[in-house]
Amino acid sequence: VQLVESGGGLVQAGGSLRLSCGASGIIFSTNVVDWYRQAPGKQREWVARIARSGNTVYADSVRGRFTISRDNAKNTVYLQMDSLKPEDTAAYLCYVLKENVEYWGQGTQVTVSS
Repeated sequence: VQLVESGGGLVQAGGSLRLSCGASGIIFSTNVVDWYRQAPGKQREWVARIARSGNTVYADSVRGRFTISRDNAKNTVYLQMDSLKPEDTAAYLCYVLKENVEYWGQGTQVTVSS
């Protein structure tokens, strides 16, 4: 199983980015997929989840600004991030727990300048 994130970059506050998480060896539509983020010196923070049904859940800190979605044909999960704030600066990682095994991507860096 391999998860690969992309789409990070440098953006000004108020801007938008769309992150992608692609996978090999696992079918996203049959698993729960989460996005996490980790800023330097801080604990890893859960951001959003998309269930097998397509239902979504968000952390309070991003609700209303971020949208998680899934393209089953491309086996890709997205994180659309709008109204970005400097405190959103972090490495963003996608995560799947399958049969008690944790799978993490390598992360993609998002930097929001003020």
